[in-house]
Amino acid sequence: MDSQKAVRQQTFRRLIKYVKPYRLAFIAAVVGMIGYAGVDTFFFANIKTLIDDGLAQSNPTILIYGAIFVPFIFLLRGFFNFASTYFLSYVGFHIVSTMRQQLFEHLMRVPVSYHDRVSTGDLISKITYDTQQLAEACSRALLIMIRDGAFVIGLLGLMFYHSWQLSLVFLLIGPVIGKVVAVVSKRFRQVSGRIQTAMGNVTTTAEQMINGHQVVVMFEGQKQEAERFSEINKVTRQQNMKLVNTRTVSTSVIQLIASFSLSMVLVIASFPTMLEELTPGAFTTLLTAMIMLLRPLKQLTNVNADFQRGLAAAASIFSVLDQQKEVDTGKRVLDRAKGDLQFKNVTFSYPEAEEPALHDVSFTVEAGKTVALVGRSGSGKSTISSLLTRFYDYETGSIELDGHDIREYTLKSLRRQFAVVSQSVTLFNDTIANNIAYGAAGKVSQERIDEAIRLAYCDEFIDNMPQGLNTVVGENGVMLSGGQRQRLAIARALLRDAPVLILDEATSALDTESERHIQQALDNLQQNRTSLVIAHRLSTIESADEILVLEHGRVIERGNHETLLAQGGAYAQLHNMQFGGIE
Repeated sequence: MDSQKAVRQQTFRRLIKYVKPYRLAFIAAVVGMIGYAGVDTFFFANIKTLIDDGLAQSNPTILIYGAIFVPFIFLLRGFFNFASTYFLSYVGFHIVSTMRQQLFEHLMRVPVSYHDRVSTGDLISKITYDTQQLAEACSRALLIMIRDGAFVIGLLGLMFYHSWQLSLVFLLIGPVIGKVVAVVSKRFRQVSGRIQTAMGNVTTTAEQMINGHQVVVMFEGQKQEAERFSEINKVTRQQNMKLVNTRTVSTSVIQLIASFSLSMVLVIASFPTMLEELTPGAFTTLLTAMIMLLRPLKQLTNVNADFQRGLAAAASIFSVLDQQKEVDTGKRVLDRAKGDLQFKNVTFSYPEAEEPALHDVSFTVEAGKTVALVGRSGSGKSTISSLLTRFYDYETGSIELDGHDIREYTLKSLRRQFAVVSQSVTLFNDTIANNIAYGAAGKVSQERIDEAIRLAYCDEFIDNMPQGLNTVVGENGVMLSGGQRQRLAIARALLRDAPVLILDEATSALDTESERHIQQALDNLQQNRTSLVIAHRLSTIESADEILVLEHGRVIERGNHETLLAQGGAYAQLHNMQFGGIE
């Protein structure tokens, strides 16, 4: 319990640090809130004068002054209300915007293994839903807490001024209300945490359905997906209803407790000694203040839900921001590598995997040469490319680029040496030109883009586009065919002009016509570059300088195409299966 309290306090203190750059605006907001509460208290303080000196004494002058005084008071009240709302919203939304930006940037810097563990929907929910809950805590909740808190203090001061005996009765309910709020706060935090998890599940399920829409329709999974989403939706609704129930019950309980104290005040006020001491104006002011206390007490209880939800959201966001970034201990900066690659007894296991993905793998790729990796799915081919670019770090052995362990290089300069073309092409909802130029170092000239397009054989379909290079390709290139997306990826790699090229089954999902064009584009791309080719179709790697055959993370055969066929081993079997040869 103490540890949870310590975590909440730490979260709150950490959240307060985000206010520092906007402290002047925050101070202006606090002044506005206190001024608003002060004007209201001042208005109620003058009720006694209006009743005792104006009505009771039949003094029209007092009433005329009151008529002038009321609009002025409400004008001042409106000014303080605007100032407090504006400045607090300014601070709140700046904080949320800052945290949202930090979250977005941090998610680009955490290791690939983190993204493997956490669903995309959960992360999107944190960027959208959790930060929105935080906005509520930073603006509306804080506004009511300070403004209504100041109003409560002002009203209590007014009550004590007129009759400390009666006011004391009302104060006795303070500890009881405090206990109710403490119990309710714990409930709010628990339910808020469950709501955040449920919203992450909603986002994940919706994203999966939208991304896999064609598969859902093709395999008639509409009912299954609808039932799955309905169940998650139901959980979200139930958790929100629990929050509403807790809020409603707690408000009713607090108001009931306050009503008992108000009844006691009326009973005590009926005593003759009290009736002698209190004027009609003082009693009216006291009674009005007590009744007016019920509303801010209700508001403070209700807003506690928003504040606790905001704290839970902040804790959720901080849990992501506290994830360790990619480890980059390299000091060596590399401008352009020659392209010599060497694997030396490399062993690697994925987190929580029972068997190593690679076991004691060794091979060399000389600068400008092509080495192909073949083998069944799960044999470790793609793992090698992930280790080269340091998406994962190997456990034993070493991987060297130009004679230096790749961990000696800074991540930025190391990854600049590689261009990757994979079966799964990622394109952004942007123009063709911007997609090709994505990731190229510095400003790219139109001549270089045109050259990359020509060498990748993209011009034949770009010329037929309605807006040419300025055509927007849609989310992940939905407006293009598989072959067209692949050629854009090759053009992007050509423009990057990296010395080492990784081709990860770049032609495996294409028809023969597209493969012919793309193979020509790949031949252009591989000129004067070190190439590591992960291949499914053996026809694309027959000219490789060396072919490695992997099985269960081990290299079981190596040699060129003719040598491996002559051996009649695993490579020959794969070749016979693909081309219908006879062993």
